[in-house]
Amino acid sequence: MKTIHKVLKYELRNVLRGRSLVVYTICLLLLTEGVIRLGGGGTRAVLSLMNVVLILVPLVSLLFGTMYLYAAREFIELLLAQPVDRRSLFVGLFGGLALPLSAAVLIGVGFPFLWHSTPSLAGPVGVLLVTGVLLSIVFTALAFLVALVFADRAKGLGAAIMLWLVVTVLYDGVLLAVVATFRDYPLENPLLVLTLFNPVDLGRVLLLLTVDIAALMGYTGA
Repeated sequence: MKTIHKVLKYELRNVLRGRSLVVYTICLLLLTEGVIRLGGGGTRAVLSLMNVVLILVPLVSLLFGTMYLYAAREFIELLLAQPVDRRSLFVGLFGGLALPLSAAVLIGVGFPFLWHSTPSLAGPVGVLLVTGVLLSIVFTALAFLVALVFADRAKGLGAAIMLWLVVTVLYDGVLLAVVATFRDYPLENPLLVLTLFNPVDLGRVLLLLTVDIAALMGYTGA
């Protein structure tokens, strides 16, 4: 536990020292503020931000985590050579990356809604924030996996981008192709199982279940 605390404290200080996380938080703040002002602050704003969270958060978490781990490879190898528990070391490293990324989502997306005081959207906004935090955690873990599998930085970054494309774009395309090809067969259960394997799809379904369905249908939805 002492090792986790020391590594976590060092990683948090090291990550927060850089400008990348600040830029990420400011971008989320500006995007959220712009969507609220242009969308009127209603359910439409939450739906628009859903796409931002489901696409931008996984990309930033993957790339930021992967690049940070490659940059800190020598430091991590030095720590691994010391008589410390490896599980505690990796828990501290993971927390030092996942916590700042999650905090950036909470501040960047949550603060504008809090500033504009929209109590009627407390439920959808809360689910949006939880989804953003969970995606940050999941894709930070995937960044660790990429950095461990690929020793070369260029290959690792390429794999991270490809993984993001597969999860956010290609996966849904494959599902649509399966539905179109086997539309005469009962596909509800297989599609449900396939959806469970994609964290982005899970987040999308969770968000759509919490918003007013009429907002998805435009002005005729009422």
